[in-house]
Amino acid sequence: MGRLIARRAVLRVTPNGVTRRPDSIAVEEPLELRVAGKPLAVTMRTPGHDVELAHGFLLTEGVIGSAADISTARYCDSVDADGRNTYNVLDVGLAPGVPAPDPGVERNFYTTSSCGVCGKASLDAVRLKSRHSPAADPTQVSAEVLAGLPDALRRRQQVFDRTGGLHAAGLFTADGDLLVVREDVGRHNAVDKVLGWALLQGRIPASGCVLTVSGRTSFELAQKAVMAGVPVIAAVSAPSSLAVELAEECGLTMAGFIRDGSMNIYTRTDRILLPESAPATPRDPAFATP
Repeated sequence: MGRLIARRAVLRVTPNGVTRRPDSIAVEEPLELRVAGKPLAVTMRTPGHDVELAHGFLLTEGVIGSAADISTARYCDSVDADGRNTYNVLDVGLAPGVPAPDPGVERNFYTTSSCGVCGKASLDAVRLKSRHSPAADPTQVSAEVLAGLPDALRRRQQVFDRTGGLHAAGLFTADGDLLVVREDVGRHNAVDKVLGWALLQGRIPASGCVLTVSGRTSFELAQKAVMAGVPVIAAVSAPSSLAVELAEECGLTMAGFIRDGSMNIYTRTDRILLPESAPATPRDPAFATP
């Protein structure tokens, strides 16, 4: 596995003066994912948990539905100028009978750390049909538990503490028990690592779980939750309009702006158990649906 953190000398400028000092920086390196020796995707990621990343990516792209659909996962002999393995090429073998990835899954370019969905030919191409739809999941989560998840996630962001440069995703039970946390320079990679872990642990579909992310909820993150059968996704920041639309279509509960005990619930509000003391507030007529 490659380094997670690099050290570099920086010029530190403060109101009290200027100093030179070492700084910790989150490592970003490319990972080429191959299936049966054929290049499928390249993503910029934080090294580590690459097998989980591959499983999560293939799950959320609809290539596989269970861990049994993958027979092997191994690093190829990709070497640097000094002849050392870079661990930046991972080849996955599909189990007999599992179809090869559809051509629409192929990414013939470098996806960026901020958006793994940018290379899709059209919006319709990413509205994948999930094998694990969360629509019928009866899970309910108390608003109190939901409010505490971002802080619980933040406390486990060890590399972020040293670099300030990583996104995080975590999978929690409906009671707020933490199952797994993963960090990465790409928010979509962090989610893929978490969902890949769940797949390898036999927890897909992720019934009864809450996927918590450290930033905003994009369309792609909502899609990944749906593909993994996650009933609730919670975020510190805002969702996009397409993310909300997808959540509504697929029966995913989406919560955002979870800060200081407050939050916005955008879809499937029936899954959120509200405090008994919270008064019901009439909807503002200005926002009523025609």
